[in-house]
Amino acid sequence: MDTNLTGPLLDVQDLSVSFRTDRGIVRAVDGVSFHVDAGETLAIVGESGSGKSVTALSLLRLLDAAGSIDSGRVLFDGENLLDLDARAIRSIRGDRIAMIFQEPMSSLNPVLTIGKQVAEPIRLHRGTPWQDALREAERLLDHSRIPDAPARLKDYPHQFSGGMRQRTMIAMALACRPKLIIADEPTTALDVTVQAQILALLKELTREADSALILITHDLGVVARYADRVAVMYAGRIVETANARDLYGEPRHPYTQGLMASIPGVEGSIGHRLKTIDGQPPDLARLPPGCAFAPRCERATGACREATPALEPAGNGRLAACIRL
Repeated sequence: MDTNLTGPLLDVQDLSVSFRTDRGIVRAVDGVSFHVDAGETLAIVGESGSGKSVTALSLLRLLDAAGSIDSGRVLFDGENLLDLDARAIRSIRGDRIAMIFQEPMSSLNPVLTIGKQVAEPIRLHRGTPWQDALREAERLLDHSRIPDAPARLKDYPHQFSGGMRQRTMIAMALACRPKLIIADEPTTALDVTVQAQILALLKELTREADSALILITHDLGVVARYADRVAVMYAGRIVETANARDLYGEPRHPYTQGLMASIPGVEGSIGHRLKTIDGQPPDLARLPPGCAFAPRCERATGACREATPALEPAGNGRLAACIRL
């Protein structure tokens, strides 16, 4: 992994995002800060509704009309993406930053061939003639392990399996050799074998391209072998960040410990009955006072229900938001 001597490639500072709903304003992301270095893989993990995907969409300003970025900075190569006009941010999407979405069938255009869809970002961002862009698309599909790539250029998305569609999305993401790729639940709805293949391919190809990778997932188990660092989210906030090996070896925050104890085969759970985290994630429209995890935490005290804990150093380069540490 390359070391960025001039600072992180991506530096997210105090990002807050809310949505207008029938129940009022819901704060989906609340003061989130993290960074990603060049060539690094950061996994952002947490249960559904923790704010992971909203965070990812906010980086490229892809929120729907009900969403609003209320505060924060998103510095990419030193430039605040939140200050750019619509044309400038469009020029970055798919070029310097690419995104792989959860369900490729809904992301791919059903009436355009695979070849045209992979070639389009090359033509759009590089001004490459169509025939040259199609040849590059063929190379990218082949490199992404699509069998018989020259013939498959003329196929449509419905003619591909789920794994092949996700490989196509990876090829599209890498088309312009972006500095950063954001993969939002890239293995959703795929079987375990294909999941491992997709994650291994994504890691391999981003390493070859020297691209940084943000991997969004709800499953701590699938990122154990692929992430350099991990950020754990709960109720719109980051509750722990650490080097992946340190996090898996010794999770510090009670929520992270609960997630780890519920995963088969992870260190600490082998030979022991798997545990569950009691209760449900909180309603973001009606967050409890103090620590949002306190109602589900076995170690919570009265003080935990009074003040929201800050994300602070917790030893060995990690950060955690818990007053009991």
